[in-house]
Amino acid sequence: MSLESILSISEKQGLFKLITQTRNGFIAESLLDGKRLSVNLRNNVSSLSEIAIYTLTEEVPLQKVLKKIKEKENGKKSSVSHKDTKDNLEEYFFSILQDYDEDRVYPSDIKKVIKWYNILQENDMLHLLEEDSNEEEE
Repeated sequence: MSLESILSISEKQGLFKLITQTRNGFIAESLLDGKRLSVNLRNNVSSLSEIAIYTLTEEVPLQKVLKKIKEKENGKKSSVSHKDTKDNLEEYFFSILQDYDEDRVYPSDIKKVIKWYNILQENDMLHLLEEDSNEEEE
């Protein structure tokens, strides 16, 4: 399994694990409650491996940002909650990614990244960040 099989589905809370593809879409399992759902191809779905964060110079893959959070937190849950104040979230994100583009990365984006990191941590899936790194290097 890799970050390619971890999905964010619009209008659905949390993250989902891709189970199998069907003719009209695919079956995904929630990492929050384990419930499975059928996802139509018309839904807006993003693989975590396809998402990037804007910086002042480039777009940094989400995997690298999550890996920096993992290093900062020593693999534990993040020290800030996705429910913290806008200032706390921005200060925390700045400590992770000093040159993130404040005009294009909104507090709601920071909340998602922190929430996604915590979901991966709670589901013991942070090792996926390392596995994807190894695949990129080969």
